[in-house]
Amino acid sequence: MIPPDRCKVPAAFWRAVAAIGIPPAALLRQASLPATLHLGEAGFVVTAQFFALWRGLEDLTGDPALGIKFVAGAATAAHPPSSLAAFHARDYRDGLHRLARFKRLCTPEQFHFDEAAGECVVTNAWLHATEPEPPIATDVAFATLVELGRRGTGRHLTPLRVEYLRAKPSHEEHERYFGCEVSYGGARNALVLDAIDLDRSFPGHNPELLAMLTPSLSAALGELQARSSVRAQVKVVLKRSLPSGRPDLADVARELGTSERTLQRRITEEGTTFRDLLVEARQELGRQLLADPDTDVDEVACLLGYQDTSSFYRAFRDWEGVTPNRWRELNSRPTDDADGPVRSMH
Repeated sequence: MIPPDRCKVPAAFWRAVAAIGIPPAALLRQASLPATLHLGEAGFVVTAQFFALWRGLEDLTGDPALGIKFVAGAATAAHPPSSLAAFHARDYRDGLHRLARFKRLCTPEQFHFDEAAGECVVTNAWLHATEPEPPIATDVAFATLVELGRRGTGRHLTPLRVEYLRAKPSHEEHERYFGCEVSYGGARNALVLDAIDLDRSFPGHNPELLAMLTPSLSAALGELQARSSVRAQVKVVLKRSLPSGRPDLADVARELGTSERTLQRRITEEGTTFRDLLVEARQELGRQLLADPDTDVDEVACLLGYQDTSSFYRAFRDWEGVTPNRWRELNSRPTDDADGPVRSMH
């Protein structure tokens, strides 16, 4: 099941922000978020707001390697229980999967592990993102996984390589931290681990602690998933499946681990139809892809499951009232433009 768009900003985050010399109130102003968000226990934000926090840190510090320093400088004990359990796992592989599973209690971020030919390729996706994740968020994700291996095994493990979408920076701090080849301007963000390292045991393995933490974390995860609307869950699966063709109800039900009949009933109960959700998913994903000026319109059509670009153009005009190219022109205006961005004509 897909977790709702709900991120918990832990107190440890604000302590780390203060430790690098940035008052939390200054960061919140920079991110255009409520000035009291860092106070109390109700520090929840949606993905777009979480990204705004990361971008605010980048803007205020001007440090392109801040994400790595943010993670490497944090004490293991400062991690929330959802992450702390991973450091007491049986081995690195077990720790990675525990971290991936329970991280969703903090953020709707999903890790994918593809292990083959002696490599484990790790990629991540923000399930509710409508814009590319900030570079600092990618660094935090990858550094978190590397630190888990290094601290858990007690060895200075190094990945086989790191791949970034971003352009090559003028510094080499990422190479120094990861200790491996780092490539830039690629087709994806990926952390490539040596599969041999995944079997390295964690000397701090604590089965008694895991026996206490795992049931409570699993219960919390179940409660979180239960609060997620079927509309949101279906659209996340559809967006992920569209590039490989037009998914049907049976495909989505299988992905969500439920029966086709149950999924149809839940969709109806929420007052919508599968066809409407497919249209919404295509609209939202189309806007997200077009917002990236480096993505060709023909490629957008393909990623939305259209067999030809002309079909995509017709559908997009029905949705937005303008062509994809015109929509891109209108939405590339500065944010202080009097007319503002055109999100939809409906």
